[in-house]
Amino acid sequence: MSLVELTETIVKSLVEDKDSVSVKQFEEENNEILIEIVLKEEDKNNLFSDGKMLISIKTLLQASSYLKDNKKVKINVTSY
Repeated sequence: MSLVELTETIVKSLVEDKDSVSVKQFEEENNEILIEIVLKEEDKNNLFSDGKMLISIKTLLQASSYLKDNKKVKINVTSY
């Protein structure tokens, strides 16, 4: 499972409007991967208000990346 698929699976299981979630992956310099999550403002506020959920998702993605590509993962969450 790719990092995008893993991120989509996790985030979509936590929001009400699953079709509103978009996840993209960008290759960065210095052996890094940027995962961009776009979702509704309400879902962003509910999921990531205290930062614990974001840290948990990043931990899972980082572990998956180390098993495959050994690249550092960064996450950016935006809303509309």
